[in-house]
Amino acid sequence: MATASFARPGSARLSDPLAALGYTAWRLLTSVRFAVIQIIAIAIAGVFGALLPQMSAAQVQDPSQYAQQMAAIQSQYAGLSVLGVSIGPTLVDLFDRLGLLHVFSVWWFTTLLALLAVSIVVCTADRTPRLWRSVREVRVAQPAGFFDPRLANRAAVAVPLEGERVTRVLRRRHYVVRHAEGIVYGDRNQYFRLATLLTHAGLVLFLAAAAISGAFGFQTVLALGDGQTAPIQPVGTPGNLIVKNVQFSAPTRPDGSFIDFSTDVEVYQDGRAIAHKTIHVNDPLVVDGYVIHQNTFGPAAVIEIHDSSGRLVWTGPVLLAGTLLGLPQGFITIPGSSLGLLVVLDRSPSGAPRLTLQGLAADPAGAATRTVFMQSLGVGQTSDAAATSGYAIRWVDTSAFSGLVIRRDPGQDLVWVAFALLLGGLVLTFYFPRRRVWVRILPDHADVALLADRYVDAPRELQELVRDLQGAPAG
Repeated sequence: MATASFARPGSARLSDPLAALGYTAWRLLTSVRFAVIQIIAIAIAGVFGALLPQMSAAQVQDPSQYAQQMAAIQSQYAGLSVLGVSIGPTLVDLFDRLGLLHVFSVWWFTTLLALLAVSIVVCTADRTPRLWRSVREVRVAQPAGFFDPRLANRAAVAVPLEGERVTRVLRRRHYVVRHAEGIVYGDRNQYFRLATLLTHAGLVLFLAAAAISGAFGFQTVLALGDGQTAPIQPVGTPGNLIVKNVQFSAPTRPDGSFIDFSTDVEVYQDGRAIAHKTIHVNDPLVVDGYVIHQNTFGPAAVIEIHDSSGRLVWTGPVLLAGTLLGLPQGFITIPGSSLGLLVVLDRSPSGAPRLTLQGLAADPAGAATRTVFMQSLGVGQTSDAAATSGYAIRWVDTSAFSGLVIRRDPGQDLVWVAFALLLGGLVLTFYFPRRRVWVRILPDHADVALLADRYVDAPRELQELVRDLQGAPAG
């Protein structure tokens, strides 16, 4: 069976269509212009990601969170118009269809990163054989014209020299020495040019880590009052982790400023506790690939709700994580009813804490909601059930909630490996450049030629070498 042979640049005639296609792809992936186009495309996508509100991976995967975030973005752009025509909703819909509201996890951005990584790999594979030959092949013997003083970095030592003396000087300057036909050759950092391969490998791993994190990474934010629990992944996810805020703490100084804030966290899986730690801002809990960070906190109001028969229908903290007219507010639906309760924390004219309760219900006429009662309470007070739709609502105590950021980044370890490779490659390339010296020994003088990478001050290096050769003691 006939097989297609792949032809690289400079090879023979490409008669096989498959070989011609491979040759074209190879040329494209090794093209500097194509690489620049890829980088520009990634940069433009990054600009959109920086300017537009971005959804987290959890919001994209959870339909309810996705709908809530889309509604928030729609309201943010609702007032945008051109010549009196509202374009905000249309733009948001277009951004969503293009994936610009979750750029760093959308499939085409991951594809761009993967394509750039492939381009770097192909460029490296194309360059490596030539780079290896330039490093490995050493020509010690050189013609007389090579030492022409009119060429750059050429010099003459106007004293007789011996091969042993030249060898000693070059070795003292950390050169590896070879001899051939009256020429002493020194090579320093011969193989360090191959360090560019480490740099390329680091870039590829960085891109791979970004693609992996964008495609498979996860981030969510949980706001939990004392004693409350919440799942990390959507309900129903196999092996889901449940996070519990055992107790939040925020001690203060005499002037009222916070000393620190921390949360005593427990994590459960399949009904059993698998981790427990008091986390601080810079001291997270790592469990099952997730990192749980202490991020923020805010006020909460512990309330009790009894129905008309005196039965307890709700007890616990209401998280005041939102704002209404600049005041902390929260919302719950009273269990067993269609009545919503908006809770706003304020102060009375005397400065005492005050909790304003607004009962909300669906309007039969078709409006979104209507207010069915409005009541204010102090700490420890209970509302009159007749005034609050048959429910006795008691403000038990003030409290606080803890805001936890939970991340899973499967590309994190790759980032550290990529960083080490990239940094190592750059250090070896810039701080250990290659230098090559030829010293042609003649009866009454010696000719010196020096070739070095562009990071070397070659004239200065040559001057110091000549000075050492002239001043070297005889063997």
